[in-house]
Amino acid sequence: MNAIEQVATFMREHNLTLVTAESCTAGLISATLADVPGAGSLLDCAFVVYSVDAKKRCLGVPQSTLAAHNLTSEAVAREMALGAARKSPANVAVANTGVTDDTDGSVPSGTQCYAWVFKNGPADAHPTVYTATKRFSGDRNRIREASAEFALCAIVEHFLARQSGLQP
Repeated sequence: MNAIEQVATFMREHNLTLVTAESCTAGLISATLADVPGAGSLLDCAFVVYSVDAKKRCLGVPQSTLAAHNLTSEAVAREMALGAARKSPANVAVANTGVTDDTDGSVPSGTQCYAWVFKNGPADAHPTVYTATKRFSGDRNRIREASAEFALCAIVEHFLARQSGLQP
């Protein structure tokens, strides 16, 4: 059983459903999970919000967050995940934003920022949010693939931390 199949099994065992908010990975997080048979019971929906306008329009990312932080930032990933969580009954939201090349001179190539939101129910006003930044190497597609796998595998880690009472 590979790592993603293990994540899917864990999600089934813990009744977790996922919504994604993806920029750099452009849907690869949800597509990677969808490769596992039976993923329909695990995946609610996926937002691919590549442009700044899409992040604001589809997920409600505030202009103030975008202005105060680099687009490749944990703050933006957090707002993306919270926006996706508000729009979905899923109890887990994962967001990613980042760069795969040197197009943004202020952020090293391969930098990926993430957020994971865990809700107790559809109307949870105080979900638990974890964030992280990680840097991957390789070509554009290798970075995107590694980023998607990292995002999914971290669901297990953060869920267990939350169950143990460890705060983000």
